[in-house]
Amino acid sequence: MRSGPRGDAGQTLPIYIWLTGILLFVAFAFFAFAQAASARNGAQSAADAAALAAAQETRDELFEGLAKAIKDGDGDEWLDWLGGDLFTGEGAEAAADALAAENDSKVTGFGDTEVSGYPGYHVEVTTNYTVGDSIIPGTETQHAKAEATAVIKPRCEAAPPAEQPADPPADPPGEPSDGPEGAVEFFCDGEEGPIEIDPDEFDPDDLPDASVLFSVHLAE
Repeated sequence: MRSGPRGDAGQTLPIYIWLTGILLFVAFAFFAFAQAASARNGAQSAADAAALAAAQETRDELFEGLAKAIKDGDGDEWLDWLGGDLFTGEGAEAAADALAAENDSKVTGFGDTEVSGYPGYHVEVTTNYTVGDSIIPGTETQHAKAEATAVIKPRCEAAPPAEQPADPPADPPGEPSDGPEGAVEFFCDGEEGPIEIDPDEFDPDDLPDASVLFSVHLAE
């Protein structure tokens, strides 16, 4: 009569051990996936930061070039700077390298690109750290990788698009007849009214912030 319960207990113990082993394996597997996801997120953050840094470096170059062209009075060259056409991109890759390093990663691919007609940079990064030890073989030597593209979009024009005349105006763009001779005038998204600058009395502080002139964002 007493042998039955002892026999049931003896049969239950191996099942309990087996189920416990499965649960532990599943827990460790989820932990490994969480490690991999964390590493991928870190890599993506580094890639985004690096691409944005490169684009922001070029935005600064465009801002400085625009200011110099207005101050020097080089004809309509300022319009090319305002349209984002004359930058060299010097320093962009170094800026990307620096931001990737701040995120414990390194740039493994860098290049100019174009998105919807706007210039930008495509960056690929690899983390300096690995996914880490787990029950999945090879994760202790596996580095996370990610890529991102940042775009530089000019936000200003010599005249509002809705007010562009069909025929060329009597005065060259940016030189309105009712302002000082050779005055620079342009309109920016989100700004009320034109921005007017007299090159003869120009100071770089007369320009709006670089973010008003050019937007920098990640491409979707």
